[in-house]
Amino acid sequence: MNESLLKKDFKESDVQRVRNLVNKDFTGKTKQQVGYQKKYVKHIEGDIWEESGKTWTIKNNVKQNITKLDSAKKAVRIPLACPKCNGTMKHHLAKKMYKIHGFCFDCTIDYEASLREAGLFEAYEKKLMQGNIKSFLNEIEDFTLALMDNESSYVTEQGDVEDWNGNTAKQKQKLLKNLQTYIDIVSKHVQ
Repeated sequence: MNESLLKKDFKESDVQRVRNLVNKDFTGKTKQQVGYQKKYVKHIEGDIWEESGKTWTIKNNVKQNITKLDSAKKAVRIPLACPKCNGTMKHHLAKKMYKIHGFCFDCTIDYEASLREAGLFEAYEKKLMQGNIKSFLNEIEDFTLALMDNESSYVTEQGDVEDWNGNTAKQKQKLLKNLQTYIDIVSKHVQ
């Protein structure tokens, strides 16, 4: 009985798989496959590339999408620690002062105290208030102009078009004149 009892034929892939297991190559391939394989490109910190219609970069070892709003996100972001004293930014006044000055509430108090000692606080305060008033005037002017340009008409349930605007050319001129008068009066007090 020299004849083998094993009647199964081994394929080349089976033999290769056993060779890989003996050599402890557990991820080794046993068959050749044909098909699409995406080209892999290794990117390092700071690289910028385009993929699938989006722009990507690597920051702090994390792949991130670059968008148009990144600068807006950065402007709104408040750090966990004050950049000046490394104190916590947990308090709501610290967050508010960071938006205005770029550091926490405690650093703002120290900064304003140093300005008082130097005799510069009044000029600093005046500049801060004038900036707020100028911003307020710009917002009022933009709001008024947008309100005047608004052409509001509505369609009723019966299909009739109703014009609720009521702003005639004469009313618009009067509104612009009143707005300019108000801006002039407030601007005199700002300077």
